[in-house]
Amino acid sequence: MSKERLDEGDHLKRSINWKQGMAIALGVPMLILPSLGYLPMYVSAAAILIWGISVLQGFVQSTAYAEMATTFPKASGLPGFAQHVFRTENYKGKYDKGKLIGGFSAWSYWFGWNPILAIFAILVGGYLHGLFPVLGETFTEYQLALISGLVIFAGLFVVNWFGLKDGALLGYILAAVSLIPLVILAVAPFATGHVELTNITGSWWPTDWAWDMHHILMLFGIFAIAQWSACAWETAAIYGPEYKNPSKDVPKALLACGLICFVLYVLLQTAVIGVLGVEGVQAESVSPLIPVAQAVFGEAGSIITIIMLIAAMILIIQTAYLGSSRAMHSMSMEGNLPRVFGKTNRQGTPFVAMLVIGAFNLVLISMGNAAAILAASAIGYTCANGISLFAYVRAKKHPAFANLERPFKAPKGWKNVSMFFGLFNVPLCVVGVVYLNSLEIGWTSTWVGFLVLALYIPIWLYSQHESRRANSEAIIAPPSDHAAEDPEKVLDLR
Repeated sequence: MSKERLDEGDHLKRSINWKQGMAIALGVPMLILPSLGYLPMYVSAAAILIWGISVLQGFVQSTAYAEMATTFPKASGLPGFAQHVFRTENYKGKYDKGKLIGGFSAWSYWFGWNPILAIFAILVGGYLHGLFPVLGETFTEYQLALISGLVIFAGLFVVNWFGLKDGALLGYILAAVSLIPLVILAVAPFATGHVELTNITGSWWPTDWAWDMHHILMLFGIFAIAQWSACAWETAAIYGPEYKNPSKDVPKALLACGLICFVLYVLLQTAVIGVLGVEGVQAESVSPLIPVAQAVFGEAGSIITIIMLIAAMILIIQTAYLGSSRAMHSMSMEGNLPRVFGKTNRQGTPFVAMLVIGAFNLVLISMGNAAAILAASAIGYTCANGISLFAYVRAKKHPAFANLERPFKAPKGWKNVSMFFGLFNVPLCVVGVVYLNSLEIGWTSTWVGFLVLALYIPIWLYSQHESRRANSEAIIAPPSDHAAEDPEKVLDLR
């Protein structure tokens, strides 16, 4: 088997630049939509500050991830970094605990991104239900969500079948359709004078807030929920193996995405609270942008907003679909998932992973509650960030990695900063989000989150058994004449 054919098999291709990577990640600002009305329920207008701090946290974390991406250019983002750093080289035992830690981090990251497909399919169904009342006479919101999920997942699967470059092209198109109107909606209330600063200054912090353990744990949980949205633009780094020039493209893509997220997150939350007030936002907690559009643009504005938001949701589903499928591919290549999940087509698309992800999310849609799915997903995402930051610290200290070439370097002392935020994530934010979930939604989402994370253990054990069996067969089986002619064929037994 030639090297070219092998690349067409299970390897991702270097086909995009930083602009295309940014385009794929431009769906991230839409992640604020499920939480625009959620955060003010707990912290009133201070939600504006929470978003700003959380995006800055994203800058800190993504700076470490950018260095990791250029240090390990063949690793696929957070999943690849943790798996590579924690595994034990030349391990002789039956199970490598370090490899399990890295694999669990990748699985947590996958679970952090994967449910976005279900969350926004539910939201799309809800908006369609409101936009076209006639649909409500034929379908329930759950049925619309399921149909929306089927259509969107199938459409994106077809588009991305032809490779990541076409996925980025779709990102450009949808960014123009959704991001530009979203920017207008964030700025227009200020330009038209609909923002009342007294709505913000008069309700900056809840009057019944007390800095006791109850409220401190709630605050950690709020930061975990906010991080799920405000730090997710690190997805631009997950395409490290597919950038043409990772040392330059990764930092550029991350910086551009971060700046866009900071401006939009702060402006959107400020505009929503400034127009509606905290009580008005709490009354429209599911879709507060619709009454804002009605106030600024009239009734026609609400229709335009819904259409724009549906386009935006398709964009973030595209981002999540690509990110979670690459995570599964990375885990398979590292031997942390069964090999079947690493299968790619001739265009380098991990199509088996994409099929499994689509089916899994159709099951999640049956939960019917986007907030519950988000709460479960936030547990996985917070774990992934914490472990990935610990991986960065280990990569800076461990002799095996300390002297590796780093085309992009974080500022001096970033190891200590990363350790601080790693501990902030695990255990503080994990404990906080579990506590917050128990207050708001009950224990269902928490148990779903822990169940999906725990499911990784038997899957990982099976993948280790599969790898050992494949290695044994490769050693025992005599080479065929064809294999002797083509020694690279042994690479298929990874």
